[in-house]
Amino acid sequence: MCNDVQVLQEEIRHLLRQKNAILLAHYYQRDEIQEIADFLGDSLALSMNAARTKADVIVFAGVHFMAESAAILCPEKTVLLPRLKAGCPLADTITAEELETARKQYPDAAVVTYINSSAAVKAKSDIICTSANAVRVVNSIKDRNRILMVPDGNLARYTARFTDKEIIPWRGFCPVHHYVTPDEVKAVKAHHPGAKFAAHPECTEEVLALADFIGSTTGIIRYARETDAKEIIIGTERGVMYQLRMQNPNKTFILASERLFCETMRSITLEDVRDALEEMKHIITVPAAIAAPAKKALDRMLEIS
Repeated sequence: MCNDVQVLQEEIRHLLRQKNAILLAHYYQRDEIQEIADFLGDSLALSMNAARTKADVIVFAGVHFMAESAAILCPEKTVLLPRLKAGCPLADTITAEELETARKQYPDAAVVTYINSSAAVKAKSDIICTSANAVRVVNSIKDRNRILMVPDGNLARYTARFTDKEIIPWRGFCPVHHYVTPDEVKAVKAHHPGAKFAAHPECTEEVLALADFIGSTTGIIRYARETDAKEIIIGTERGVMYQLRMQNPNKTFILASERLFCETMRSITLEDVRDALEEMKHIITVPAAIAAPAKKALDRMLEIS
């Protein structure tokens, strides 16, 4: 099996060179995909790296909204999504039409949209945020005191701790993080009493109350590297364990819950990546009428980042 994986990896690297392509992989991807990626990271950082390269083709090992962001920021490049049905349950909790309705319900509110959203929703937004910069984005808005944050309600409630603005959370959530329970975390902590707990802000308030550190996936990786703790309980999708163990071989990492598993992220295989490159299939494009306003919302965020 190991030999089969290595053969596929070598085949993909050959195709990437042949087609002047790069492979972007999110931290939640399978280990064997992360191993051969040109860039690893969270969704926005990956798209920004792609925009700076001279590659003609971007293969995005991630979910649909991530490939859309790359297509928006890199309109001159061909963006491939290895598995077309790799969607995001969180992004699916709001549509552009639902956001239009909400804007009419809260006409005095600025709309801050989490990057985990479709291009069509981004296009109806005032500014985009990530889990790393949500607080900074919200506090950068000077002319509105009410903020409608979509689609992740948990991130909105976490952000509300750090601002005087009124935060109106959407009803969406990431099922991977949302369904982690305080009891699960307490049980893991009981088995590892000296361990620190690092949680993603997409977790519920009750889980975040148990955390020693709260941050984005990239933030959790940085915390794990910088902390003196030798045992760290991880409250985000298990794919990040690959990077954590690679960067910190002398530390022990424990998942906060066995349910920290994103089926859509993990649905992408090496075979999918190879086939996408061979056949140049699953090209992701965003219509200009959506891409232009979506890029404006993204650019507003980048200006303050």
